[in-house]
Amino acid sequence: MRIVFIGAVEFSSRTLELLLNMDAGVVGVCTLRESLANADHCDLADLANEHSVPFLHVADINQAATLEWIDALNPDVIFCFGWSRLLRKPLLNLAPLGVVGFHPTHLPMNRGRHPLVWTLTLGLATAGSTFFFMTEGADDGDIISQRLIPVSESDDAGTLYEHVTQVALEQLKDFVPRLASGLVSGTPQNEAKANTWRKRGRADGEIDWRMSASSIYNLVRALTKPYVGAHFVHKGEDVKVWRVAIVPEAAANVEPGRVISVDDSSVTIKCGEGAVRLVQTEPKFSPFVGQYV
Repeated sequence: MRIVFIGAVEFSSRTLELLLNMDAGVVGVCTLRESLANADHCDLADLANEHSVPFLHVADINQAATLEWIDALNPDVIFCFGWSRLLRKPLLNLAPLGVVGFHPTHLPMNRGRHPLVWTLTLGLATAGSTFFFMTEGADDGDIISQRLIPVSESDDAGTLYEHVTQVALEQLKDFVPRLASGLVSGTPQNEAKANTWRKRGRADGEIDWRMSASSIYNLVRALTKPYVGAHFVHKGEDVKVWRVAIVPEAAANVEPGRVISVDDSSVTIKCGEGAVRLVQTEPKFSPFVGQYV
């Protein structure tokens, strides 16, 4: 089986490396030299070079020159893992077996943008790992392989990213040989169960101290590394918040946003419900007790 691989994030690198080590038949790689959209961006050129696989840096995956480059490689299938732009019909129809995509939710639920961030921000108990045949829609194609992944209250963006990656690697080991043998068929998604998450913006990552402590905790863990970090604005400057702890017992007659305790290692701030202890910020935040943020 001849595979052309498209991707440009850390997950792409991990899955491409597995396919190369499996001798799955990767004959070409399309990637991005740089990206302002993905905090976990990864240029796959070095990995392709290490395995003597041709690669192409592209800005528009759907442009004619890119399609010609892929077509010349005569792929049986295209794998597109970690690419934030939609693929158009000419590319989707380029390989006989189609294009295999990936989405880290239990499709058809939770299609769309920033899936791991929304999963943690909303405090969901499960994520997913789904490979599917791509269409012109967003994450709506027939499912090839799917696993449900539990999410613990201690998970953050980094640990969940790794859990999903490990599960996805095991799925690839299972279905890629069967795909090569013609033994894989997709299962249509149930549209009645589908929803689509929207694109997030800067305002979605800003802490509002009127939120509950649990909501702030979820927001911070959702946006911690490898992502951009939650933040609040103090004296006109952003303070990144990488880690917090919930302080459930806090005086009910204290207003949200008031600093209620300070020690050498942390700051505790009253929330709409409960309080949070700032464990790791950037830069270090050193207010005084009674100050409002």
